[in-house]
Amino acid sequence: MKKWNTIITSFFCTIYLTAYSADTTIFIHKAITPKGEKIIFYKLGERIIPIKIIQFENSTGIVCINLHDNETTSVQAAISVLDKMGGTLIKLENNQQRLIRFRLKGVSYSVDPNSIFSRTGIEKSLKENSRISREAVIELEKFANRILELFPAAISCIIALHNNTDEAYSIKTYLPGNEKELDAKAAYYNQLQDKDDLILTTDSILYQKMVDNGFNSIWQDNAKAARDGSLSVYCGESNKRYINIETQHGKLAQYIEMLEKLVTIIAEENRQMPEKSVN
Repeated sequence: MKKWNTIITSFFCTIYLTAYSADTTIFIHKAITPKGEKIIFYKLGERIIPIKIIQFENSTGIVCINLHDNETTSVQAAISVLDKMGGTLIKLENNQQRLIRFRLKGVSYSVDPNSIFSRTGIEKSLKENSRISREAVIELEKFANRILELFPAAISCIIALHNNTDEAYSIKTYLPGNEKELDAKAAYYNQLQDKDDLILTTDSILYQKMVDNGFNSIWQDNAKAARDGSLSVYCGESNKRYINIETQHGKLAQYIEMLEKLVTIIAEENRQMPEKSVN
């Protein structure tokens, strides 16, 4: 049975809702502000992970999610665009680190949060970044499920916010003869664009529209892409519309341009098909 405590702090105009579950592995704390912001504190092992959710006005059915807290350019761009065009931002707060580190029964673990959306991905990431145990895998599966629960049932598109470093990951990674060739059903490289600035989507329509606008683009092969536990692969398997926008760290203007174009495309679709609901 859940015990609810409500504390009203008038000075900050903030309402705090705290829920304790019978399952002691889960602790949720929400802070709801007049600006449409809230924070959910999730207990992962012995660590509390804050998840910030910002609901902007003029909801468009778009949800942006930032899983890597060190990829700050993407978040700055999303706040700028969503503040004008509407939508929701979900952000893991992780001390500006890429990997999430936590302790469970006194043992330390590290994991890439963009690998936790399948058991295979969790196991691989734990092995690569620290160590693996059955208990840690189960805890991370629960964490992934909690993140997925934050997405509304009716949603136009999930937009993943990422940044990369020069040469480490680019559109060329998906071209024939390269590392992720088999993950792509199609890939378009505009050589007038920086190869590190790209989109990857599960959706053929979004792929073609971003190509038409000259952006480096990958259409993920949802049937054949490596099962790495990433959100893109999860969405491809689950028939959810997903797109990752990615630029080099610091390229804020380029990120804003790409994200604004994407949101404009989706808004136009919504105007033309007001009853459409994408699962």
